[in-house]
Amino acid sequence: MSLASFENPVIRGHRRMVLLTDGHSTPFLAKTAINLLRYRGQDVIGVLDQHEAGKTAAEVFGVGGDTPVVAHLQQVPNADALYVGIAPPGGKLPLEWRDLILEAIDRGWDVVSGLHDFVHLNADYAQAAARVGVHLVDVRHNHYRDIAAGRGLSDRCVRIHTVGHDCSLGKMVVALEVQRALQAAGHRAQFLATGQTGIMISGQGVPVDCVVADFVNGAIEQLVRATEDAEFQLIEGQGSISHPAYSAVTLGLLHGCAPDGLIYCYEAGREYVKGLDQVPLPTCEAQLDVLQRIANLRHPCEVLGIAVNTRLLNAEAAAAEVRTAEQRFGLPACDVYRDGPAKLVAAALTLQARRLPS
Repeated sequence: MSLASFENPVIRGHRRMVLLTDGHSTPFLAKTAINLLRYRGQDVIGVLDQHEAGKTAAEVFGVGGDTPVVAHLQQVPNADALYVGIAPPGGKLPLEWRDLILEAIDRGWDVVSGLHDFVHLNADYAQAAARVGVHLVDVRHNHYRDIAAGRGLSDRCVRIHTVGHDCSLGKMVVALEVQRALQAAGHRAQFLATGQTGIMISGQGVPVDCVVADFVNGAIEQLVRATEDAEFQLIEGQGSISHPAYSAVTLGLLHGCAPDGLIYCYEAGREYVKGLDQVPLPTCEAQLDVLQRIANLRHPCEVLGIAVNTRLLNAEAAAAEVRTAEQRFGLPACDVYRDGPAKLVAAALTLQARRLPS
């Protein structure tokens, strides 16, 4: 299967996007919008949230600079697409957004959504899009139907996979930051998206949480094979191996990409599973032990480093947490948001020098 099978040229072509977060502009719900502002900010001309209108994206989300937050679509003329900017539990599209989506279609804009509620299956949206001639793109919609072969991956490309102790703590950001730093240093590094936001950013990938269970491993294996001309593959993680709801996706992804190295991500201060606030998180040590064991069932694999999300801490406490993590795990640690990914990049290069055949 070629890389073209995993690419979406419609998403790649959008250069004047409006992000829809109306009434849901929180760090937990609007992480899609936040990361589109972070990594495709040059293509975003506005955010629609009637409750936050008049502010800038930086004031509402902490990223996005002076990108305006508006109350009406007519305030962002010449847009080419409306992107659903939220990722709520269950992936439901808010019913109250119906008129906004129809208005965007009538204005000649494509609509891009990563939710489990597919916009292209809505009869009203589909009829309106057909009349105007615009695209309805459901990022999670897929037709992957191949099981994994369990063999044949290149030993010339270093596969690095981000894993973590829970959902929504930065696994995608860590993979992107390491990939971009390696690329800036002159290495051929490929980011492999496995979720809706990563696909919207890169224009390619596999939406693993919407692939039929038997084919998750195979879809990721094929994506890895399609990008093996890179020196490094940075494979975005999903969920966690101990998550009561999402562990199956985590395991399928782990065995499908057969990583050489893992970067373990955790958020300082988080004690309970995100969205299941009565379920305590296992210790990082317990999760790391399980991850290494099950990764090595498939392919020799080691933990390269620790990515600490210190968003709840001040600068002094964050620096102390990173130092503690290095002592606790005996591995390089950093917060890529605050410190950059240099320590993790160095660990990746060390792995490459040790693992690649001479």
